Amino acid sequence: MIKKINSLLLLVFLCFTVPILAKDYDAAAFGIQGDGKTLNSRTIQAAIDYVNSQGGGRLVFTPGAYVTGTIYLKSNVTLHLEQGASILGSNNPFDYVKDTYVKWTAMIFAIKQENIAVTGRGTINGRGFTTALNLLDYTHRGIYEDDLKYDRTREVNRPQNIIFRECKNVKIIGITLKDPASWNQTYDQCENLYVDSITVDSKSYWNNDGIDVVDCKGVVIKNSYFDAADDAICFKSHDPKAICQDVLVENCVARSSASALKFGTASRGGFKNFVVKNLTVFDTYRSAITFAAVDGGFVENILVDGVRSINTGNVIFLRTGDRPVSNGRVPYMKNITIKNVYAEVPLLKPDAGYSYEGPIEDNPRNISPASIIGLPKAKIENVTLENIEMVYPGAGDPFYAKVGLTAKELDAIPEMPEAYPEFSQFKELPAWGLYIRHANNINLKNVKFVAKAADYRPAIVTDDLNGGLFEKVQFEEKNVGKKEQIFKHNTTNVQVK
Repeated sequence: MIKKINSLLLLVFLCFTVPILAKDYDAAAFGIQGDGKTLNSRTIQAAIDYVNSQGGGRLVFTPGAYVTGTIYLKSNVTLHLEQGASILGSNNPFDYVKDTYVKWTAMIFAIKQENIAVTGRGTINGRGFTTALNLLDYTHRGIYEDDLKYDRTREVNRPQNIIFRECKNVKIIGITLKDPASWNQTYDQCENLYVDSITVDSKSYWNNDGIDVVDCKGVVIKNSYFDAADDAICFKSHDPKAICQDVLVENCVARSSASALKFGTASRGGFKNFVVKNLTVFDTYRSAITFAAVDGGFVENILVDGVRSINTGNVIFLRTGDRPVSNGRVPYMKNITIKNVYAEVPLLKPDAGYSYEGPIEDNPRNISPASIIGLPKAKIENVTLENIEMVYPGAGDPFYAKVGLTAKELDAIPEMPEAYPEFSQFKELPAWGLYIRHANNINLKNVKFVAKAADYRPAIVTDDLNGGLFEKVQFEEKNVGKKEQIFKHNTTNVQVK
């Protein structure tokens, strides 16, 4: 399976390494002003249209600050930003278009285009904090109509920096993307997407994801840095008839006040054939790795190889669910390998001090374990955890909050099939290291669990697990004395060696 994935991704990579000879066009020659004041939407659009009509080329922005509202990138056109060049989002919300096909708002759209790119050492800066507050002010004054949620306008009405929909052969290379008013960059139902060496600073306002890849085929994301108020590297599936597939994520760094690497929450179709290699995670509020199939879709054939996660609230969260949008379709998750991981979970809030933190209402609680949690009708199958060390603070206190190990107590843990999937949704769980529920064939090989202080709970609790091998599993818990670290409930055919 992995050999097949690598072959497909190599073909995608080769497509983007073929040199394409194209003419350069100076943005200033079209009257585009880099003075930080002039609104350039019409002139940038005219330049893009012209370059497209000439068969394509690079529209080159030399050092300067270029203000714009919505523009549409066209086939065979590259926006190239030299170092020192910044495309700045207008702070007037009425300078942006809510596209009738995509039904979102953005600074840079591309819809059903081919051979497009944004490259260079320059910056796309949405200046989204001010724009979002201006839109909120207009809504309160009755100038703009929005039903609001948590006293903020809806995500779809706040401009993203980039939305590309149903495009082929897309390159995003070298640039910095920062401060959107909503999500940062979305690639939806695109084919052959290559992202390399970008820097993402996406924590200016609520819902600031780092990158969202939706139902795309043939994706490479490598050598990039993501710092996000919401999920950092996020794969979604919005269409029940589509899937996100054939994806390589390699040599990336992620920081998030939600999750670092996430499949979902939107999971109507599925996720198949992924390789994630050499991922570094730090100061992340939720999980380093979250795979969720909760909307009738699936997660299948996934390899994660090489993760270093420091100061992250949770290490691994695998979850099937049954939200109303499933429409009776039963999700599944199977054939997942996660290996070569070192992770440290802190006692205190890992994203404290960032501009938009994870919600305080999830605290306080005893520290949650890594979790593999299916449903009775949608069990998680064939998961291997190998060469992993997870370091926890320990100190779980039964007098603070307790989930015991009696059948009654374990059976009372709620299923929560319709809840938003996140590791803290259960509040308290009966293990400090790993909790497995409703699963088949879960294998642990050379996995070490470390607790820095004694915890009242065992390291591992399994419930409704059928099949698996726990081999060379180690436990290190300070000041605990002797206790059984593996507790099995309703568990069959699991060998411990």
